[in-house]
Amino acid sequence: MAGRRRSVVETVLIVIALLFVLCLVLGVYATVKAVGAAKRGVDRTIAQARRTVEDTTLRARTLAQPGPAGELAQLRLTLRTSMRATQDALHAGVTEDESLKESLGLFERLDVHGRELDAELRRLETEPDRGTLASRLPDLRERTERITRSADALRWAAHDRARRFADDDLDSLSAQIDVEAGALRHWTKERPASSATPWPEAAEPEADAADRQTWPETPESRAAHEPSRPALAPPGQRPVHPWQRKPRPESTT
Repeated sequence: MAGRRRSVVETVLIVIALLFVLCLVLGVYATVKAVGAAKRGVDRTIAQARRTVEDTTLRARTLAQPGPAGELAQLRLTLRTSMRATQDALHAGVTEDESLKESLGLFERLDVHGRELDAELRRLETEPDRGTLASRLPDLRERTERITRSADALRWAAHDRARRFADDDLDSLSAQIDVEAGALRHWTKERPASSATPWPEAAEPEADAADRQTWPETPESRAAHEPSRPALAPPGQRPVHPWQRKPRPESTT
């Protein structure tokens, strides 16, 4: 009995130790993930701040340094703006449209050429020989235009595709709303006339039945059909005969 109780206690202690180790491992994993996320957030913030400072510097050089140095800064600024906008558009659209993965792959290949050109433009910023820099500008300008044109084409294609899907969804939604609105306004339609049970036809008057009578007429029936005459004739002036005299007035004496 004591041995069984001891084995139960040992099992409980082992389970508690395993739970403690599991909680410790989970805590370490969560801490590592949190530190990694914080580090990525800090790195992202630093990168964005660095890009903002560099873009502001390039804009200042474009305005303050005329000639090849200013045009070089303008090429870098145009290249960086186009590539960053296309990258953001594709990364935002691929989460909703899986077909943009191929476009994203093409952009990654284009991004390699864009970074190489940006690094070359950055090196030429410190070139002391202005003549050499001026001779290199036409080729650099052409490469920048080709890369930015391709990046803009990918970006606008992604925008047009998203807008097309949005228009199709809006058309379908508008059609459904029109149908629902028509169903909600059903009381405006004319209601059909109520089909009441018709009354039975009235019996024909007795006069018609008398007209269809085929029995021989009798004096009584003929008298019944004749219009009734007034019982008393209207009073008129009676004729006066010669033998009739006017009555004498009685003598008062």
